[in-house]
Amino acid sequence: MQKYAGLTDKLIIFICCSIVYICQDNMNVTILPILIGVIFSGFMSYFDDDRSKAVLTTGFSALFLFMPELAFFMPLIVYDMIFYKYQYINLLAIIPFIHFAKSAPVQIISVISALIFISALVKYCVEGQLKLQTKYNELSDAAREMSIRLTKQNRELIEKQDYELHLATLNERNRIAREIHDNVGHLLSSAILQTGALLMVTKDEKLRKCLKDLNDTLSQAMNNIRNSVHELYDESVDLNVKIEELVKQFTFCELSYEYGIYSNPDKKLKYAFISIVKEALSNIARHSNADRASIVLREHPAFYQLMIRDNGTAKNYSTDEGIGIKNMIDRVHSFNGNINITTKNGFEIFISIPKEGLTV
Repeated sequence: MQKYAGLTDKLIIFICCSIVYICQDNMNVTILPILIGVIFSGFMSYFDDDRSKAVLTTGFSALFLFMPELAFFMPLIVYDMIFYKYQYINLLAIIPFIHFAKSAPVQIISVISALIFISALVKYCVEGQLKLQTKYNELSDAAREMSIRLTKQNRELIEKQDYELHLATLNERNRIAREIHDNVGHLLSSAILQTGALLMVTKDEKLRKCLKDLNDTLSQAMNNIRNSVHELYDESVDLNVKIEELVKQFTFCELSYEYGIYSNPDKKLKYAFISIVKEALSNIARHSNADRASIVLREHPAFYQLMIRDNGTAKNYSTDEGIGIKNMIDRVHSFNGNINITTKNGFEIFISIPKEGLTV
């Protein structure tokens, strides 16, 4: 709403009207018409709605009947009266203006008419400029909004690509672990069984010693491969995927899930979070009367957060009762973390685990 647009133009029009009014000689010049013109013009600039302008236009026309000198300030009022919804009310001012024109010199009427035309032309130019400015602002806002949206989509795309790359890496680790277990592990197991069988039937002590050393070497290789396979499998566990599986299986009430971890937490912490979420969802299904629940996992520079809450009513809750709650507390404390359980607005579990000391 351009309430005070064109004040410079109105000031110039007012000066021109005042000069014409002061310089005429055939009537008494008083300050009252000037004040009335300024007051009505100021009110029209202040009250920007169409109805207020219509009322002010009608009032000015009524005063014009009793004060012909207001004709000199019609250009100032016309500037505000045209190009709005009720501009046909301007025709009311024609009646006193015609009456004024019968007694006023032709030169004065010509000058006033010229100022009215100039005033209307200036207002037309100002309105056009305001429309262009409004359109420019709308286009600028649309471009800025589109830029923000594209930036957000680009960030989401990068995050999605990073997540897919991370998931592909985990799947490849899982495949490698499976290949080692199925192929190399089976071959080593077969070799260990064969050397063991040879040890049972061989009588030569030198050969038995060699077979025993070979069997020990193969057993050590088998243990090393088994440990490597377990480590690869543990690293390939996707915390987000595992919790999403638990969320999909949960049908007791409406459940929202938000995942905001972007690094690869320690495998022990992954299993701890999975176990805590599983136990919390089990407790909701067995003991809660909630109809909404939520799980939020977030990562901060120095710690991880896990929040599980529902809108149910908790009665006679105690941390000394229930093995599940005790297990949660023990798991969190094993990572030097903090766990806070509240029942004020439903049942809420708030867990924070410091990154210090974790192998990420």
